This record gives sequence, C-alpha cells and structure tokens, in this order.
Amino acid sequence: MRYISTRGLDSQAGLGFSDILLAGLAPDGGLFLPESYPELTSQLDELRELLASDGYPGVAHRILTAYIDDIDSADLLAICRRAYSAENFGEGDIVPVTRLGDEDIWLAHLSQGPTAAFKDMAMQLLGQLFGHELERRDSMLNILGATSGDTGSAAEYAMLGQPRISVFMLTPKGRMTPFQQAQMFSIDDPKVINIAVEGVFDDCQDLVKTVSQDLDFKSRYRIGAVNSINWARLLAQVVYYVVAWLRVTTDSSEQVNFCVPSGNFGNICAGHIARQMGVPIRQLVLATNENDVLHEFFSTGVYRVRGSSETHQTSSPSMDISKASNFERFIFDLLGRDARRVRELFAVDLATTGEFDLSDTSEFASLRDTFGFVSGSSTHTDRVNTIADVWHAHRVMIDPHTADGVTVARRKESEVPTIVMETALPVKFASTIYEALGRDPEVPEGFAGLLELPRHVIDLDSDVSALKGLIVERLAELDR
Repeated sequence: MRYISTRGLDSQAGLGFSDILLAGLAPDGGLFLPESYPELTSQLDELRELLASDGYPGVAHRILTAYIDDIDSADLLAICRRAYSAENFGEGDIVPVTRLGDEDIWLAHLSQGPTAAFKDMAMQLLGQLFGHELERRDSMLNILGATSGDTGSAAEYAMLGQPRISVFMLTPKGRMTPFQQAQMFSIDDPKVINIAVEGVFDDCQDLVKTVSQDLDFKSRYRIGAVNSINWARLLAQVVYYVVAWLRVTTDSSEQVNFCVPSGNFGNICAGHIARQMGVPIRQLVLATNENDVLHEFFSTGVYRVRGSSETHQTSSPSMDISKASNFERFIFDLLGRDARRVRELFAVDLATTGEFDLSDTSEFASLRDTFGFVSGSSTHTDRVNTIADVWHAHRVMIDPHTADGVTVARRKESEVPTIVMETALPVKFASTIYEALGRDPEVPEGFAGLLELPRHVIDLDSDVSALKGLIVERLAELDR
C-alpha cells in the first residue's frame, strides 16, 4: 500500500505507511491518503467471527494489515493487543453498543479508555506504532499537536513512558472545561509541555500547520503529529465503525446510520472511509453545535471558515472549531481525487477569501446519494434538554457532545438503526450536566482528586516565532 497527498505533488507519491506515520502533514501542505481503499465487503462475515474469537484487537489487526505492509504482521498484532488491552480499556467488551430504550437509536461507547474520551481509541494505538517505528529507526520524535479538549490528554497519556517521544500540546487558553484542563496540566513530566495559546482552537491548529510546513525546522527538530491530520490516527478510528456495525447487525446485508458529533471532521471522516471500504452504512449524519461551518457546507455547498471572533464558546467545547482540518480528505474523494482542484480550493481560495463554493457542481449533488452525508446542528438548549430527556427516560447520562449527536439523530427519519458515536464521559463536563440534571456526574475512581493537583502549563501568544523558540529552548533543556 502506497500513500499520496491530497494536493498531489509528484514528490509526495509512493510513500509507505511507516514514512507517513512519522511525517504527519504532507510536505506540500496536503494530507496523506492511500492510493485506494481496500475492499471489506467480502470479509464482513469473517470479521464477525473474528470479533467473537479474538475481540477488538483481532478486528483491528485485520483492518490495519490492509493498509500497513511495512510492519511485520506478528509485530502489528502485538501492537494491537498492547494498545487495546484490559489495562487500557477494562475487562469487558471494547466499544459496547447499547440501545436507548425502544428508540432505534444506539450508543457506541467509545470512552472507556484512560482519559474517558473517544480519542483514546486511536491514541493508544498511535503511541504503540510510534514506539515501534522509532525503536526500529533508533530515532526520536517531538510531537506537536493542538487540542480543543480531549485530543491533548489522550495523546499525552498514550505517549507517557515512551522514551523516544516528547509532546508539545497547544490548547486554547480558558476554553476547555476545568476537568479537561486538569487532565492535561496535572501531568508532571519534562517531556510533556502544555502550552495555553491566546485564541481559539483554530489558532492553535494554524500554529501546528505553519510549523509543520517549515520543512527545515520540522526535519531539524523531528516534529511529528498526533492530530487527525496524521493518517494513522484516522485509520485507527475506522476500526470502531466496523466493530459498532458488527455489534448492531446480524448479517452482512444490514445497513445502519452513524450520527457523529463533529467539529474537525476527523471522526466522521473515518466513518466515510469505512463506508468507502464497503461497510453497509446508509447515511453518515454529521452533528455540529453552534459552530456550524460543516452543517452549512452539507446544506448549501459553501464552505466558509470563521475567524476567532466568530467562533462561539459553547457547552460542547471540543467542537468549538471553525476550520475543519480533515475536511480536505473528504473533498479530495468528493472531487474524484482531482488534486489540482483540491490545491486550488485549499491553497488558493481558502487562503485568499476564506471560503469556497461547490453548490453549483455535480459533486455537491452527490453528497447524499453517493457519499451518504446529511447534517444537522444543535444548540445549548437542545443539548441540555436532550441530556435531561435521555437521563429521565433511559437512566443513561451522556455528555454534551453526545447530546448534540442524539439531538440531530432524533430529527432524522430512518428505516435503519442509527448509531450515535459517544464522545466522552459526562464527568468532563460537570457544569452542563448539573444544569441539565441538577446533580453532578459521578467521578470515576481513577479521576478522584484530579482538580486539586498542581498545574504545569505555559502561556503563549498566538505567534509562530514564539512557539518555535519555545520548542528549541525546551528540547535543549531535555538534551542537557
């Protein structure tokens, strides 16, 4: 399997998985994708048997081997078993799926990992892949990432104890919940550097992309990525779509919908890839909060990014994003993998006007019929009411982002089951849970006392030179 960039420059053709694993963003500014998507349709019954016999690690290994041919299969299986271990995800089934009463809506529980968020599903695998490849190359990696809430802690916990990895993680100052901040900032490790940036998540993400596009700096300081711009992380997420489908259906002909709370288009992009591989997904229902850039596109064909002043601070903060970094991968597929058009849209139109318009194209007409996408948005009132309703009707407590998903799923009529992708445990968003239910969420035993721990975080202006200077300074200290 070889990988190409969405922007299609010849110098980016023909790379193997291990090369793009460490590279993150493609040097031409595009995102890596495989030259083609492997077909899963004929393997669905076998995957069902594999899930019953070998569990989640076995299914993960089978799917990953279709994309990874430069890591020995036995080593890859060991990596999957370490990532998806009982120590990391508990003794029960990984990604159990439960039904909301007699509604034809199901919840795929993705938040059983070390940081109680769906990001653990990919990050635990990514940490093991990084460790394996760095050991093979006798090399080091300095991860530079940005988070709107849960990616940061999931990445940091996954990389802790990896001797060849340091992490620089950017967060939007004051825009995460106290629990999310405490999860990250309480880590006391010189190789984990938390940085609070003045601005919103998009400002953090822009800094990461700008540094990654400075090829000399990236090479000299061995900069890598864990955000969903990294193909390996997206690939890991494809697995849980397959497993969730297997848990709800009984044979290979049954279709489901997936409803996915989405801000950065990473999670639902994995669903798109699963559908392209042949998993019987009728619709991919994208749910946004008040930051509805993606809902606007799927409704109108206009993709218009917002500036910091237009990005709302909401009660589902991990989706407070107005510039979806994974969206380019889907547009590449939507446009028939026409890299020239993708370059024009993302490197020219977005860079100059901040938007592009596909409303009058034949591709826009194919969004629903060919690619199965529909969308909806949710407000603070919606999510608070949904949290209360799901609790009182079903005695199930859901977090605000999952509530956005349930809200939108309930509005879409469907003849097939709809699986809502859970995003996090409610404990991360205590104030909104209290507003909805008049009670605090339970604090899992492993998180007791977290909010009282000392904080380790550096404040920084949204300035790429300042960020580069901090990276150089900290790496010099680690080398002493």
